Amino acid sequence: MSFSDPLGDMLTRIRNGQHASKSAVSCPASKLRMNVLETLKREGYIRGYEVSEPEAGKRELSIELKYYQGKGVIEHVSRVSKPGRRVYSGVKGLPTVQNGLGISILSTPRGVLSDNEARDANVGGEVLCKVY
Repeated sequence: MSFSDPLGDMLTRIRNGQHASKSAVSCPASKLRMNVLETLKREGYIRGYEVSEPEAGKRELSIELKYYQGKGVIEHVSRVSKPGRRVYSGVKGLPTVQNGLGISILSTPRGVLSDNEARDANVGGEVLCKVY
């Protein structure tokens, strides 16, 4: 199956899984998706993820969602830069999400970073999504 926006598909699966109170969701694996999940894990929005290979040559990610007092830790997740409209930001113009309570995830020359990590590294890039 071919997707026009694989990262957007993964974010939608996470959003739908949180609304349905699922403990885990799965999606096809890619390097970009794993890097975004690693950033979400570092920031405390998901418990973790595993890479498995149910069929030969087809890797799959199993994403463990995180809950606090019965509510999903991720209240809102949305795609910022889309295939039809890319959004880039310099280090000085990095957006703050919910007055610093949320994060933006960026694809930078130093890898996929949260907005706080990008400010510390003094690097800008493509704003992939925002989470709070």
